[in-house]
Amino acid sequence: MDLAGFDYQLPPELIAQTPLPDRAASRMLVLYRQERRWEDRHFRELPKFLVPGDCLVLNDSKVFPARLFGRRIVRGKLMRGRVQVFLLKPVSSDAVDWTCLVHPGRKMRTGEIVRFDDHLQAEILARAEYGQRTIRFHGQGDIYEDLERIGQVPLPPYIRRAVEAADSERYQTVFARVRGSVAAPTAGLHFTPEVLDACRASGADIAHITLHVGLGTFQPIHEKQVEQHRLHAETFQVTAENAARLAAARRRIAVGTTSVRVLEHALSSGGFEAAAGETSLFIYPGFPFRATGGMLTNFHLPRSSLLVLVCAFAGRDLALEAYRHAVQSGYRFYSYGDCMLIL
Repeated sequence: MDLAGFDYQLPPELIAQTPLPDRAASRMLVLYRQERRWEDRHFRELPKFLVPGDCLVLNDSKVFPARLFGRRIVRGKLMRGRVQVFLLKPVSSDAVDWTCLVHPGRKMRTGEIVRFDDHLQAEILARAEYGQRTIRFHGQGDIYEDLERIGQVPLPPYIRRAVEAADSERYQTVFARVRGSVAAPTAGLHFTPEVLDACRASGADIAHITLHVGLGTFQPIHEKQVEQHRLHAETFQVTAENAARLAAARRRIAVGTTSVRVLEHALSSGGFEAAAGETSLFIYPGFPFRATGGMLTNFHLPRSSLLVLVCAFAGRDLALEAYRHAVQSGYRFYSYGDCMLIL
């Protein structure tokens, strides 16, 4: 499949730059796969689409402040220009060594030191493709405490404004629990405790899985042929209690593409049981969905692996027609935007 077949035109003004004052006030485009139609609704109506036997599957991974700014030390001299280090995931058990993206990449060479403040600096150990580096932190205390102190909320680059204090709360789901993501599982951003209670009142169960969002989720597809793309592995976990909830459900409604990938990985690996590990499952049209009965998802970038997954679940032509309708109807796109419920 040619990657160009997963494209659409989006006016820049439809890219949401800020969240709505009310999390649950987003619009929701409901897409019916079998009937090949859609309707315009609001997210707060989600419980109306749930029935006893359904199970909402939520990704409870928590975003940490993964974006750091510092200055290079070259031959003992502190350089003037500021550089950026975007942490991806720890590669040592003590969270001292990390893989990351750096900018500007050409200037940040192996062996150099980046100074973040008086208490923390990092050495560049190795380099890899697409601007990745391996770094080692040198500090006095807990790395995560340092990140909370000096790191920034890792808003995606299409949000073209400075990080604000409110982003610390709003770029995080209300059910986030397990620290480890460098980007929010954005379909979950719409939920409030009240909406979750209404979903339970409709008779639906709720299960939590954990998939730490990393480079595998937002890495661009560089190949012209979709099938040649390979996702980077991301860490996931399913507890025994939640595995039992998934196994008992008649229909599983995955909240976000990350939840879809964990569900399908789990079932293809032998069933819903307690599990922890990594998944690099890349879902594209032709994939035989066995675990997912419905999906709540935000609107995704053209030519991205996330849009390819949505097209695999809904059908490419129908999904792209629905996207064009969303553009014409003024839906808000991407992380802080509106959502789509695919049934």
